[in-house]
Amino acid sequence: MRRRDLLLTGAGMLLGPKSTSGARKIPRIGFMASGLRELNANLLDAFHRGLDEFGWVQDRDLIVLDRWAEEHMDRLPNIARELIDTGAEILVTAGTPATLAARSISATTPIVFVGVGDPVAVGVVKSVIQPGSNATGLSLSSRELITIRLQLLQELLPSLRRLAVIIRNDPGLEQRLLDIRSSSERLGIKTVEFVAATGKALELAFLWLRSDRPDALYVASGPLGPSKRAEIVALAAQARLPAIYEFPAFTASGGLMSLAPDQNDLFRRAAIYVDRILNGARPADLAVEEPTKLGLVINLKTAKALGLTVPQSILARADEVIE
Repeated sequence: MRRRDLLLTGAGMLLGPKSTSGARKIPRIGFMASGLRELNANLLDAFHRGLDEFGWVQDRDLIVLDRWAEEHMDRLPNIARELIDTGAEILVTAGTPATLAARSISATTPIVFVGVGDPVAVGVVKSVIQPGSNATGLSLSSRELITIRLQLLQELLPSLRRLAVIIRNDPGLEQRLLDIRSSSERLGIKTVEFVAATGKALELAFLWLRSDRPDALYVASGPLGPSKRAEIVALAAQARLPAIYEFPAFTASGGLMSLAPDQNDLFRRAAIYVDRILNGARPADLAVEEPTKLGLVINLKTAKALGLTVPQSILARADEVIE
C-alpha cells in the first residue's frame, strides 16, 4: 500500500537501552486501549516494532504489559490503576478515553498517548510545544486534515454546499465542532451538526437527513465497535448520502471514502517517546506531534451504489481502492 510521507520533526535521536553492565531493573511499560485486542493487535505490534528499532527487546530490555477494555470505557481507570500497581513506569494510552482515564489515576506516571484528537482542548497538555504535564505523545487530527477531507468531498461533489456532521459526544467535542465549522466556512460550505451518542440518536439524525437532504455527510467519530460502524454505514446508505469518514474501518465496512492517519505509524512512533523517557527525558518537555502519514481509501462499490463517478484525480491519490 502506498503512503504519503510528510515532513516529520523527530521527537528525538536514537538512544536505545542504557548500558546493561551490572544488575539493573527491567522497566515495565503499560499499554492500554479501549478496544478489542483481536481487532487492534496490529497497533500493539507496531509499538513493539518501534521499540525494536531503538534496541528495546521484549523480556530482555523491558516488559510491555497490554490491557484492553473491550469497548467498556468504565474499565479504563481500573486498568490504569492496575498497570501502575504492577510496576508500570510509563503508560502508553490508545485514544482519548484511555488517556483521560490514565491522567485521572496519576499526575506523575509518564503517559505517552497516541490518537488524542486535541490534547490541549481535552486538558491533557498545556500546549503542544511544551506539554507541561506528565503526558505527551501523538495527536490524531489537525485542522489541516479536516480541510483536506472537505476538499476531497468537494472534488467528488463540485456542487457541495450543505454538509451534515455526525459526531460522538467525546471529550473535546466543542473544539472539534469549531474546527469543522471554521474549515467548512472557509470552503463555502454550511454545516448542520448532530451529536449522536446512542443508537436511537443516530436513527433520529438520519431520519431528519433523509427528509432535509444535505449534499454529503462527514462522520467525525472514532473507529467505534464493529456493530456501531456497520449501523452508521448502513444508515448513510439508506439515506443515499455520500460520506467521508475519519477511520478506514468505516470504508472497510462499506463506507464511501476515508482519509486517516496511518495508525500503525503513530504507534510505531510512540516508541520514540518511550525511549526518550526511559533515557531520562520528561514528558513535560517533549512536544506533541501530529500525523505525518495519511491513507486515502475509496470504496468504488459504494460509489457505484450511490450513482457516483469517482474522479481519476482522486483515484490516483488513493492508497487503497475497494472494488
